[in-house]
Amino acid sequence: MIDGSHVAQGPRVAIRRLDRADFAEVHALREESAEMLARWLGARENTREAFDGSLDLLEQPTREGLVICLASTGQIVGGVNINNIVRGTLQSGVLGYTAYASTTGQGYMTEGLGLVVRFAFGELGLHRLEANIQPGNRASLKLIERVGFRREGFSPAFQYINGAWRDHERWALTAP
Repeated sequence: MIDGSHVAQGPRVAIRRLDRADFAEVHALREESAEMLARWLGARENTREAFDGSLDLLEQPTREGLVICLASTGQIVGGVNINNIVRGTLQSGVLGYTAYASTTGQGYMTEGLGLVVRFAFGELGLHRLEANIQPGNRASLKLIERVGFRREGFSPAFQYINGAWRDHERWALTAP
C-alpha cells in the first residue's frame, strides 16, 4: 500500500519527493558519505542554505527531486533528481542519483531507480531518461545497467568536477 507521501512503492523501498523536513537526515547521510561521494560529485556545500537553495530549484517544472526510503521505516537510503526535463517533442530528462555509505550494497538503489523510471515514464509522461557517469565509477555503471539503461556513447570533458573536466559515459533508457 502506498503511503500518501509516496509516489511509488516496491517490496522494500518507496520513493517520495524531497521535502524541507528532510534536511537533518540528508545532512547526516551526506556527512557520513562525504569521502565516498567526493570523487564522483566533487565537494558540495552541506548547509541548510544550500539544501534550501536546491529545494527552490526543484520547484521549477524542469526538475524533480526524490528520495528513496525504506518502505518499512521511511529511512532515507538514496536520493534521485530528474534534471533538465524537456517537454514537447523530446519528453526527456537527465537522471542523477546518490547512494549513501551506510546502505550501499543492499539493492535499495536498484529497486528505487526502477520505481523512479516507472514514475518518470508514467506520471511525468517522459519518453527518455539519460544518465551520465564517469567511466571509473564501476558501481554506478553496474547499477544503471541493472535498471535497464543501455550505453549510448562517450562524452569527453563532459562535467567540471574537483577542478577538472571529467569524461562521462552516456547511458539512456526509453519508455516501452
